[in-house]
Amino acid sequence: MTDQQHPITPPPDLVEQWEADWHCSGNTNGNGFTYFVATRAAQWGADKELLACGNYLKQCAAWEEEDVIEFYNYRRPKPPSLKEQALKALNDISIASFEQDAANTIRQALESLPD
Repeated sequence: MTDQQHPITPPPDLVEQWEADWHCSGNTNGNGFTYFVATRAAQWGADKELLACGNYLKQCAAWEEEDVIEFYNYRRPKPPSLKEQALKALNDISIASFEQDAANTIRQALESLPD
């Protein structure tokens, strides 16, 4: 049983790409190569599993495409946009306690808007 390869194993060229990405990243977060590659591999494997689940739901459980897309979006939500972050920061700010992080978020959002 130990000679069988797991069905979700990244191809060697992808692992090489992760290594190249790590070298280009400058490793500024203090984490080493092992942590970087383990994180990438976990993300890659989770994405492969999510797609396999979606395919199963379409083929075997007769889910409609829009339901599978909703499932994907639920499991991989997009991070809030800078505009959404700024609006939330504005809602969280009180006049008496203006947070510098919130001010920076609002400033970035405003600076990104066209003139």
